[in-house]
Amino acid sequence: MADPSSYRPKPGQIPDSPGVYKFRDEHRRVIYVGKAKSLRQRLASYFQDLANLHPRTRTMVTTAASVEWTVVSTEVEALQLEYSWIKEFDPRFNVKYRDDKSYPYLAVTMNEEFPRVQVMRGQKRKGVRYFGPYGHAWAIRDTVDLLLRVFPVRTCSAGVFKNAARTGRPCLLGYIGKCSAPCVERVSAEEHRELAEEFCDFMAGRTGTYLRRLEKQMTDAAEEMEYERAARLRDDIEALKKAMEKNAVVLADATDADLMAVAEDELEAAVQIFHVRGGRVRGQRGWVTDKVEAVTTGDLVEHALQQLYGEETGDSVPKEVLVPALPDPVEPVQEWLTERRGSNVSLRIPQRGDKKALMETVRRNALQSLALHKTKRASDLTTRSRALEEIAEALDLDSAPLRIECYDISHLQGDDVVASMVVFEDGLQRKSEYRRFQIKGFEGQDDVRSMHEVITRRFRRYLAEKEKTGEWADGETGLTEEDGRPKRFAYPPQLVVVDGGQPQVAAAKKALDELGIDDIAVCGLAKRLEEVWLPEDDDPVVLPRTSEGLYLLQRVRDEAHRFAITYQRTKRAKRFRASPLDDVPGLGETRKQALIKHFGSVKKLRSATIDQICEVPGIGRKTAETLAVALAQAAPAAPAVNTATGEIMGDEEDGAPETTAGSPEEPVTAGASDERRGQER
Repeated sequence: MADPSSYRPKPGQIPDSPGVYKFRDEHRRVIYVGKAKSLRQRLASYFQDLANLHPRTRTMVTTAASVEWTVVSTEVEALQLEYSWIKEFDPRFNVKYRDDKSYPYLAVTMNEEFPRVQVMRGQKRKGVRYFGPYGHAWAIRDTVDLLLRVFPVRTCSAGVFKNAARTGRPCLLGYIGKCSAPCVERVSAEEHRELAEEFCDFMAGRTGTYLRRLEKQMTDAAEEMEYERAARLRDDIEALKKAMEKNAVVLADATDADLMAVAEDELEAAVQIFHVRGGRVRGQRGWVTDKVEAVTTGDLVEHALQQLYGEETGDSVPKEVLVPALPDPVEPVQEWLTERRGSNVSLRIPQRGDKKALMETVRRNALQSLALHKTKRASDLTTRSRALEEIAEALDLDSAPLRIECYDISHLQGDDVVASMVVFEDGLQRKSEYRRFQIKGFEGQDDVRSMHEVITRRFRRYLAEKEKTGEWADGETGLTEEDGRPKRFAYPPQLVVVDGGQPQVAAAKKALDELGIDDIAVCGLAKRLEEVWLPEDDDPVVLPRTSEGLYLLQRVRDEAHRFAITYQRTKRAKRFRASPLDDVPGLGETRKQALIKHFGSVKKLRSATIDQICEVPGIGRKTAETLAVALAQAAPAAPAVNTATGEIMGDEEDGAPETTAGSPEEPVTAGASDERRGQER
């Protein structure tokens, strides 16, 4: 535990201006990011009697080893920089909202020649129109199924679309009238895009005008005795009304607003957001966070607004945002939202009427979300703490291993030897810290030497970064990057776990000893009997089968195994897909595809003359001569045989036998003690 007075800035050194500050720990990792209207006043509040600080703030300042700051011109700039740094550094003491799931959106890919309607999750893409988020993917599909009757927009994948265009036959949706079938040119690209625009307008809430237009068309068709067309329009109107019924009107027509409510206690907080567009609830989402810093409800709202709108621009930011409490001060946040939208945004607390009533509904959802989260998480927190304590006791560690790194070796009968490193912090996966290795020191199958090489490379990098950060210098603290971020291997674990028994553990320990590292514990977990092996011990540590500590070690080991074998299969599949064209200098991907498209296969290309090769667009005579020589020198690939059917597989695609990574014909080896195939999770 550090003494805050040891790194307190000198009097008068801190400027009295707006800015953003970072606290770093002894390993130069950023642990907290904050902003202030006056850096001098804010930072001074951290360096007072520890007894007067909030317990969470006290933990943060005693964990930190240094503080630094950046001066900005305005509070809005400070807000933007704070959001960027929190996203970049992921500080452990900042409020970070975490979704309990990835919410699905209804997306229309307007950036494609033939826009496609589909369900999307994850990061938003440029040129795609999004509607939602929705609580369940099935809710989107039900809505889309109803709307496709009226707006028959493409929903198929690129592969299905290209296959239909090649064969001249549309898919089933094209036959039943739920797709306009642009793949077979039933409609032009312009007509299909117009359908997609109408679909987006309807989803955006502009429904009244379109329904009135359909009703008029239905009446006109009936008057002209076109009864089949009138019946079709009638059914279309019913489908649209049924789709609209799924989103009841909650506010006045044409109201665009986001309503945010917060439910909190001393330790955690839950945020619920309702997205209202055109007066209807078009989406809903929720977050939960640990209150790892002393924050007010206004602070929680500010952090939620940053996460919600930090990547949004234009109409994705609504005209009105209703919140339970305003950030202090509110002006910079409101100005920041206005900049992101491009027009004025109102940030306020609803006082009366329909909006206040709807806010109560959102608040009840937040309370229910927090209660449900606590029910699920209470046992989880207790279990993880008990697991770390059991590991520390079984391995005779001084303290619980808050950071665990696990290593595994994977190969296929000595080929494509790779290794994985996975990281668990506080008993949870930290996937941003995962790393992959290719074994370079030797060829062949030797899991012990491979483990020694990987541990050596990882911790040699750690020592190098430790030296660069100035931890070995007298009173100096250099930085590894211009922005001060520690590099990928700059943070050490408390425990190294290897997948294997005594030989692998001995190799890992030897690697650490050779580097002079004696403050990191090492153990191995053998799969056969799930025994825990320690260095220089002839007998393993046997944890009870019901032990939470053993279960955590198994999870860490299995995750390392999954990550290693996934990487190994990727490398193997890439090697099997290799083509003789890959080794031709100056031949890029575009020209390779042009050659294969022109000749049909590498086999036919190999038998072509130089003049015939020159007929391919973009291929000059010099390139053709180089290509001919390279193909003549390369031995033709032996035909692949499907062992299940006896079928001889040719090289019609790229001159190499097509092999699926991890096929039943290929036994996968992963680690010396691993006698079973890796299972994807």
